[in-house]
Amino acid sequence: MIEFPNHSRSYDRTRHAVRFWGHDSAIEASFFIDEGALRRLQPDAHPDESGLLNAFDSNRDRICAAAAKVYVRGSRGSYDLVAANF
Repeated sequence: MIEFPNHSRSYDRTRHAVRFWGHDSAIEASFFIDEGALRRLQPDAHPDESGLLNAFDSNRDRICAAAAKVYVRGSRGSYDLVAANF
């Protein structure tokens, strides 16, 4: 089962997404939530790094729940969340 004990996150300018990590026992998986998904969750979010990180922080529980739904153990190293996941 994937868990999200690490509250670290960062903005990836190349992918226009916020990156965060989940852990399934000793396995670490990277997740990316794109700007479109963040703006669906928080339409009034500022479209800059600070605004998108704040949108992530304000919606962390919903984002982690969606990430857990797309996660498949050992399937791949990273997972992308888009607006359709919400």
